[in-house]
Amino acid sequence: MSSKIGRTGLGFARVWHHVDLSADTRTLGRLASQIAIVLMGKHKPIYHETHDSGDYVVVSNCQYLRTTGNKFEEKTYWSHTFRPGSGKATPMKKIAADLGYGEILKRAVSKMLPKNQLRWSRLERLKVFDGSDHPYKQNLIAFADEQPIVQKKIEDLQNRKKVIEEYEARMKSRKI
Repeated sequence: MSSKIGRTGLGFARVWHHVDLSADTRTLGRLASQIAIVLMGKHKPIYHETHDSGDYVVVSNCQYLRTTGNKFEEKTYWSHTFRPGSGKATPMKKIAADLGYGEILKRAVSKMLPKNQLRWSRLERLKVFDGSDHPYKQNLIAFADEQPIVQKKIEDLQNRKKVIEEYEARMKSRKI
């Protein structure tokens, strides 16, 4: 047993990742496998299959989802209640029309996650949106190498706000 204390607390912290499909060139399968890896936490040094140490993933602009070939028209999703004659085949096109493109991505990610008790809690951390607006914008953080750029942008915004407030104060005091 080692008594060495490291920074394992950082590994257990859940980070919010953002995937914008309008700017992403990956197809459905490649995208779903990468999202599944992040949801499981395999990208972290503390990964173990019995621990749920994955991160949150927010996917926006799902209407730009890419598939290869004629999968969008030809692929079918099967469901069955295990009663004779209850098998149903639903085309991908109908699921996209009824439930949205996010449901297609959720189903692809769900099939790439391990089939165990952690599967549903991992899928709850996947947030998909057909548009670009979502309520998780304040949770998304910048990566470590982007931190100075983000700080500079925040300072510029604060300076602009001060200039606008000073200009409005001058205009109020001025009578035309």
